[in-house]
Amino acid sequence: MSLSLDLLLAFALFALVTSITPGPNNMMLLASGVNFGFRRTLPHMLGISSGFMVLVLAVGFGLGQLFQSWPLLYTLLRYAGGAYLLYLAWKIATSGPAGDSGESRGEPLGFFAAALFQWVNPKAWVMAIGAITTYTPMQGYFTNVLVIAAVFALINLPGVGIWAGFGSLLRNVLRDPQRVRLFNAVMALLLVLSLYPLVVQH
Repeated sequence: MSLSLDLLLAFALFALVTSITPGPNNMMLLASGVNFGFRRTLPHMLGISSGFMVLVLAVGFGLGQLFQSWPLLYTLLRYAGGAYLLYLAWKIATSGPAGDSGESRGEPLGFFAAALFQWVNPKAWVMAIGAITTYTPMQGYFTNVLVIAAVFALINLPGVGIWAGFGSLLRNVLRDPQRVRLFNAVMALLLVLSLYPLVVQH
């Protein structure tokens, strides 16, 4: 069958829940909101949604089958993603606190870096594969993939934006440099802990 209204609404709920729950993207956005504010985090947010939309399109149009044929490629991607997550955790742990000008040391993750990160983000792959395999009927498949990718990106942006906004609100609370350092250390630790599924998966 084609993508019915009922199926689209069920998918929209799936997209909202998976976008708003904790994961590497949202942990980084929360930390970026605290360290750089909401406005400077906007390119990071837009990069996540745009990069994820491209990932969903790629999975929908055959990349998933490529990994089934060549599982070593998926394994390499997983471990490259793990290494990059460790690097990002270190960047978060060593960022801030804000100086006299009110600006934190370092730079927020940019649009293209955030978009490319989706390709090595384990949660993003699970979300993309789940969206295509569960909510994309074969009848009218090409159009359905386009709709699923677009709807996911539109729902994903405000979902991840909540985390950046919350971080921006915390920015006013965490004015003490020691508190900012502690917050960044906790965020870095949570990002490292998000690697647990990758470590235990065989």
